[in-house]
Amino acid sequence: METAKTAALLLLDLPRSALAGIDLLAFTVTPRFRGVKDLPTGFHFAFAGTTSAFSERHGLWFRIPNRAESHGNPLFVTKWIAATETLVAETDNTEQLRWRANLGSIWREGLTPYRQTTSKTTDTADADEKEELNDWPALTSAITEALLARITGGDSPHWYLTSASSAKRDLEDIPGLSEHDLKELQAAKELSLLPIDLKQTWREGATGRERTEAAQDRSWALENIQNHHCTNQDLNEIIGELQFCFLMILTINNFSCLEQWRRILTLILTCRFVVLKNPDFFVNVISALRLQLQHCKDAEGGLIDLADESGSLLKDLLVRFRRGLEGMTGTAVSDVIDELDDLEDYLRQDHGWQFGGDFARSGVLELEDGEQVQMESTAFDEDDETGEFAPQMVDLTPEQARLLGITPEDTRDLGASLSKASIQDKVADEEDTQDLDEMDSRF
Repeated sequence: METAKTAALLLLDLPRSALAGIDLLAFTVTPRFRGVKDLPTGFHFAFAGTTSAFSERHGLWFRIPNRAESHGNPLFVTKWIAATETLVAETDNTEQLRWRANLGSIWREGLTPYRQTTSKTTDTADADEKEELNDWPALTSAITEALLARITGGDSPHWYLTSASSAKRDLEDIPGLSEHDLKELQAAKELSLLPIDLKQTWREGATGRERTEAAQDRSWALENIQNHHCTNQDLNEIIGELQFCFLMILTINNFSCLEQWRRILTLILTCRFVVLKNPDFFVNVISALRLQLQHCKDAEGGLIDLADESGSLLKDLLVRFRRGLEGMTGTAVSDVIDELDDLEDYLRQDHGWQFGGDFARSGVLELEDGEQVQMESTAFDEDDETGEFAPQMVDLTPEQARLLGITPEDTRDLGASLSKASIQDKVADEEDTQDLDEMDSRF
């Protein structure tokens, strides 16, 4: 009888032909299947569902400690509860000891070796397996126990969630939900994701230009999340949540994580000022994003389709981010630009994306029936403060001015300043005209 020589995970009592998965690999179980052995150190995610179709999936995060941290080979025991169709960790010490004692009897035929590909038939397949095996640690490089505990509310060494787990803010946005489905989701485990509000990215009490600038450059909002919601104000925790959300899309099709993944990218890629303060953070974000996009094809049901909504959003964000980097100098910013170049090169070569060039604001569009219509784009109105985003002049009543702290003296000073600026502009224009006339007379 063999003895356990490596870390192992037991997935017990799964129904026949159920779906099971470990990290990036999902498979249909066989009658002999009991779990996975030869687990490397680090964080892992195991999940299961009643079928390989779009059934609700249940998953557990767990961590394999390194040899210096552990005594012996770790064994994680989970089991499927048929009555509730849920995957739970076995917490009874007696059961854990019993399975550890009997591990040798199922080691050879009941436990499959850890891998991230389904087969190894050629040298090419062997090379692909090695590459994919190395991807998981990189995909989870910023995930920590503190992050998992905050999001799932669980305790070490297991952190649990399902396809139905959701942040409250996303419940009403899930498409196709009936009232009964909504009630079930409200009863499911709530995810405590970072409170990113893209509709208010300025400090409370901000007005005028400050609000406009904070809407165009969301650096304040990013730093506010870091200072008030990240453990020890660690900015890398935002990268960790980006990684967590992406992997929960990939493995258990979690809708709330998809929405948060988009929110995080939108927040980060619309920052400018903070790039100069934390360039390494942006290098790491773009590097993590490039690796994630290489695995988008693994997402079921086209949840992350680079040719659809997610692709359109990401392309607009990357164009806007690069435009924000224009004019910035220094080695640190150059590193960010180099990483952005690598990401755009990948998207060009593998997905046929095109970046750069001028964007037509208006033009004639020919329809399928030959009819031509005049079209005008408003996609950049927010950036340029035009259209519905244009600033408006309003007359304040004395009461409104008082509430805003504007005194009559402020009004007079502002009028005087504007008049002075107008006179200076007029004088400058006259001097320019005189210079041009003198040039004409000389030449």
